[in-house]
Amino acid sequence: MLSEPFPAFHFYIALIEDSDSALAKVSAAADFLLGGFSECTGLESELQMEEYAAGGENDRVYKFPSRAAYPNIVLTRGVGFSESLYLWHEDFLKGEGIRRNGLIFLANEARLPIKTWKFEGGIPIKWTGPSLNAGSSALAIEKLEIAHERLELVLSPGKLLDSALGALGA
Repeated sequence: MLSEPFPAFHFYIALIEDSDSALAKVSAAADFLLGGFSECTGLESELQMEEYAAGGENDRVYKFPSRAAYPNIVLTRGVGFSESLYLWHEDFLKGEGIRRNGLIFLANEARLPIKTWKFEGGIPIKWTGPSLNAGSSALAIEKLEIAHERLELVLSPGKLLDSALGALGA
């Protein structure tokens, strides 16, 4: 079984129309490849808990799993010629926006996907443009914050390879 951790610096993002049909053709091309980013945060899921204090049982509070919660995904990259992030956000500002599903690929050194996360019902709730300062030599950076309804790890080729090697005892 492969046990070495993957580096976190090769990743890219794609927006898709329909997650089920698009996943079948993800190796070929995504509907809307946003490209590489310098940072992607918010790949988290949390199970919320509800508490129940039963009468007469003072030594405990029962806890039951409730709903899943997902923080917003925040994408950060250097400003380039592409205006795709801002335009998607601007469509929502105009009341014409379309929710998008998305794929976040963690890639190996050959840029082949080894892990894939899928988010559903994404809305670009905040776009942050670059801080401009003539006295600085820093890169112009933009950020997009995406609220979404669900996040899941998709069975990727890397996981299939890992499972196959594990089954062979490698």
